[in-house]
Amino acid sequence: MSDFLNRMKAAAKADKKTIVLPEGEDPRTIEAAKQIVAEDLAELVILGNPDEIDVDGVTVIDPATAEKRQAYADALYELRKAKGMTPEQAFEQVADATYFGTMMIKCGDADGLVSGACHSTANTLRPALQILKTAPGTKLVSSFFIMCTPTEYGEEGTLLFADCGLNIAPDADQLSEIAISSAATWKSLMSDEPVVAMLSYSTMGSAGGDTAEKVQEATRLAKEKAPELALDGDLQLDAALEASVGLLKAPDSKVPGNANILVFPDLAAGNIGYKLVQRFAKAEAYGPVLQGIARPVNDLSRGCSAEDIVGVVAITAVQAQMA
Repeated sequence: MSDFLNRMKAAAKADKKTIVLPEGEDPRTIEAAKQIVAEDLAELVILGNPDEIDVDGVTVIDPATAEKRQAYADALYELRKAKGMTPEQAFEQVADATYFGTMMIKCGDADGLVSGACHSTANTLRPALQILKTAPGTKLVSSFFIMCTPTEYGEEGTLLFADCGLNIAPDADQLSEIAISSAATWKSLMSDEPVVAMLSYSTMGSAGGDTAEKVQEATRLAKEKAPELALDGDLQLDAALEASVGLLKAPDSKVPGNANILVFPDLAAGNIGYKLVQRFAKAEAYGPVLQGIARPVNDLSRGCSAEDIVGVVAITAVQAQMA
């Protein structure tokens, strides 16, 4: 187990939060819940049929028959009536486990939610954006992976990769927002100060093309919005991570060789990049974790394991502490 995950678990135990798992029908959820209870990481609420879910130490709720279904429906109606939702539609909507779990957070009955083992990102994210909204001062919801590698890069081999799971083709302004959110996330989870590399196939304008120009503009915007950040680009990956290469390609920048946050130019690069590192470097990949939502809601890969769910629950609990 990585030092990062040990740190997240220790922090989660120190101030336990209530986390909702809406996918009670998935065997991986049940296996993960047993481990979370055994390690005392969080207070768990599993949504599903109580007759089919047997886990000691958790609360099991069936949204269709829940005592608070009407109260949550009333609250959802007030939130969505301007969008045309009727009371009857709200009552039906909260029977959906993800909506029910999100309303638990909205109404103060839970602190975070982890879903996606058997639901799409859209199904996880839509209720969060409709009900919880974006965090104050945040323009964009994005995702990141924490990559724990057997290398010396980042903080003892741990780096943050963004965005690898949500925004397909961010423009320059959106890319700058991803960089700023990622730096804030790093500060809340890690001990080192964030150092952000805006990645491209070009280093400091060494190559032309739309993507390189977009990253250069995103770097300019990010520096304008958050001048206190250690952030630079555009940077090729080797320049971002290797001091000797960075000294040759970007001698006036303090980021090369010190980067612990890698911001990819688009989802294709980010998704391929994290999977390459995960497979070839045997890295532990925790995510995709969402940033920019008012309260923590996190999306799992549908190929996740029970151990992955445990890790994301621990991270979600720490995010809830910081919220």
